[in-house]
Amino acid sequence: MRGIGLMKYWLAVGGLLAGLLGGPAARAQTRPGGAAPAGRAAPAVALDSVQVAPQAVDISGWLLLDKDIQLELGGAVQNLYNFKFDKADKQFRSLRRRYPQHPMAYFLLGLSTWWKMQPAGLADTRYDNALLAYADTAATKAEALYRADAHNYEACFFLAGAYGFEARLHAERHNWRKATVASRRALNYLQKSQEANGLSSEFLFGQALFNYYAVWIGEEYPWLRPVLFFFPKGDRALGLAQLRQVGQAAFYTGTEANTFLVNILDSDREHQPAAAYKLAQELATRFPDNAYFQSDYAKLAFKQGDFRGSEQASRALLAKYATGQVGYEAYVCRPAAYIMGYLMQYKYHDLTQAQDYYQRCVVYAEQAGTTKQGYYVFASTNLARLAVQSHDEPTARRYYRIVEQSNSGQAEYKEARTWLRTHRQ
Repeated sequence: MRGIGLMKYWLAVGGLLAGLLGGPAARAQTRPGGAAPAGRAAPAVALDSVQVAPQAVDISGWLLLDKDIQLELGGAVQNLYNFKFDKADKQFRSLRRRYPQHPMAYFLLGLSTWWKMQPAGLADTRYDNALLAYADTAATKAEALYRADAHNYEACFFLAGAYGFEARLHAERHNWRKATVASRRALNYLQKSQEANGLSSEFLFGQALFNYYAVWIGEEYPWLRPVLFFFPKGDRALGLAQLRQVGQAAFYTGTEANTFLVNILDSDREHQPAAAYKLAQELATRFPDNAYFQSDYAKLAFKQGDFRGSEQASRALLAKYATGQVGYEAYVCRPAAYIMGYLMQYKYHDLTQAQDYYQRCVVYAEQAGTTKQGYYVFASTNLARLAVQSHDEPTARRYYRIVEQSNSGQAEYKEARTWLRTHRQ
């Protein structure tokens, strides 16, 4: 029995650590800014901050540090994060034709595939096989390079990243055993690649994520601390500083680092919403067609009281969704519709428009399959309140029942329960 329990611990911590190397962090569904009215068997090894360039390392053939390749791919990286996937993938495939035995092109195609999944909140499984195929090929190509030269830290970088992709996706799909195996492989190569930290900020990215989140997991899930003993130690402050360094200096992983920073800085743990808002604004300005960045900016602008910026971003999100622009899905339209409903109700005092936007938020949440909490509950609550104000008891009852059925335990749930008890049919 004890063995089964320990295995469950391993699977759980593996799944928690799996998300550290594989893409944007998920953020819990909360009301934007809270502005609506009441009513994750070896000794522990520290991933330290030493950044000394390894001596006598032959970096010839390392595309990751090749400035000519960076110049060539500058437009492709911009296109990737601006959701111009066809253009980006065309350039990555060109790189693959010229360097078929190198993992870089396969890794970048995998990264592009990962970002195609983001607007649907990772619920869309259409890209799973493609992502796993790119990650597997990148790992195979990188492993061949590593076997030929154990000091090929670029190969370690791609191995850590490829296994990180696999781990994150398997964790999202609740395939805990596969997630655990992939995450431990990623950590193994991450420890090897840190010897090249002094060569480029690119090598710091995975280490930064681990340093930060390993501590976070231990604090958020204290029952996992005994298991975390078998993983490398983390350092929260160092991880945060490393992420900032990567965000400012790295060519390929800089945007990824900044994406994580937005989520981290806005968390209750760091509580730096103003810094998160500023960074989100920079990302949204640099990549105006990235629905993920636009949605983050709309929410954080709302939270900071920048209603003009939030409204502009929200309107643009909804307009691009309506025209079928690539990357704009119902999932990212939920907060935009909620924000517009709130502004119509409390800024413009247009209750008809407010009702329309709240209803659209409900529909978007249903289409995205997110009806247990978050914007679905917030919008339904406000629709119920509007119905109460207009003395439309049947409509109020319908929306309050939706909120009650969510059983979220939030203030809205308690409000719905109270109203329904006092307005029995």
